[in-house]
Amino acid sequence: MYKDIALELIVGFFFLLLILKLVGKIQFSQITPFDFITGLVMGNLVGDAIFNEKTGLKEIIFSITIWGALIYFVELLTQKSSFLRSILEGTPTILVNKGEILYRNLKKTHIDLNQLQHLMRREGYFSVFEAEYVILERDGQISVAPKHPYGAPTNQDLKIPKQQVNLSFALIMDGKLIKDNLKEAGHNEQWLKKQLSKKKIKEYKEVFYAEWQENSGLNISKYN
Repeated sequence: MYKDIALELIVGFFFLLLILKLVGKIQFSQITPFDFITGLVMGNLVGDAIFNEKTGLKEIIFSITIWGALIYFVELLTQKSSFLRSILEGTPTILVNKGEILYRNLKKTHIDLNQLQHLMRREGYFSVFEAEYVILERDGQISVAPKHPYGAPTNQDLKIPKQQVNLSFALIMDGKLIKDNLKEAGHNEQWLKKQLSKKKIKEYKEVFYAEWQENSGLNISKYN
C-alpha cells in the first residue's frame, strides 16, 4: 500500500510539473483568480486520487491531462478574446482618479478605506492624497501614480550623467561553482581561481556566495 502511495505521489508530482510547464508558468506573486482555481483543482486531483484505492496511475495521468488540456484551451481563448480575458482574469480598476477617491469603484471591488491605506503604505505612500491615480491590478496589487510634489526624482531630473548598466552574476553558491554564469560573465575557472587566491581562498567550498559585476568586481561572502 505504502509503495503504491509513494509511486503515485512521485508520478503525480512530476506530471503536474510537466503540465504546468506546458501550459505556462503560474507566478504566485501575480496570481489571478483563474490561476488560483487551477492550482487548487490540480492539487486536489492528485491528492484525491492517491488516497482512493480504486484510482491508479492511469487515472491520475488521465485526469491531469484532461484538466491541463482545458487550461491550455482557456489560455488560448483569453489570448484571442478580450471579453473572455476580462471575465477569467479580471480587469484593472481605477480607485483614485485625478486625486479624487472613487467611492463607487471601492465598493465595486470590496475595498474599504483602511485596505486602500494599507495597500498605499506598502507602496511607500502614507496619505491617499499623495496619489494622482491609484489602479487596482488584476492580481490584487495596486499601482500608484503620485502627484508631482510626491514623485521620486529620476536621474534625468537630477541631470546625472549616463552610465553603463551591468548585470551581476552569481558565480559560486553554497560552495559550488555555477559554470554557466561564469561563462556569461566572460571569464573562466582559471581567472576565478586566481581571484580567489588573492583572498587566500583555495577551494570553492570555502565560499558561501560569490558575485561578479563589471563595476564592482568580485564580491565574496565566506562561510561564518
